[in-house]
Amino acid sequence: MDAAAELQEHLDGLTFADRGTDEVTELLIAATVAWAVGRGWRAYRRATSVVPLPPPYEQQFSVVDVGIARPGGSPLVVEVDHADRRRTLDKLAAEAAAGREALWVRWGSGRLAPPPDPIRFVAFPVISRRGPAGGRVHSHTPSRPAPEHSAPEGSYRVVALDPER
Repeated sequence: MDAAAELQEHLDGLTFADRGTDEVTELLIAATVAWAVGRGWRAYRRATSVVPLPPPYEQQFSVVDVGIARPGGSPLVVEVDHADRRRTLDKLAAEAAAGREALWVRWGSGRLAPPPDPIRFVAFPVISRRGPAGGRVHSHTPSRPAPEHSAPEGSYRVVALDPER
């Protein structure tokens, strides 16, 4: 299984309810770090990117949400976003051009459009609603098969609640 598919499977197991936008992003970043560390890889939050910052800070570099060093494999860079940001796509394309495997964890309640190659896509759908304080809150439950609703024939019995006297 490839890294994007493995990360997708790991994130699909998360469960949370009524979390704010920043909380969901942080939860997904932490889960990505845990996934990488669980495989024996080194994971770095806010790892330095190959992309320089715009002027007047061009001597400094942007950061990615998670940088992952894998023995025997190319490094992974992961960006986690709720919004569809062009700057994120440009950053991930530059990382891929530099020899890193670029993964974009994109989360939201609407249609999540995949990015262009060579950026790998990890979609994370959530259910969003207006919270009690008026802001948006988001929830996610793992994908699982629907429960069986009908019992096999003969596994029930009818009991009269008000028998005739």
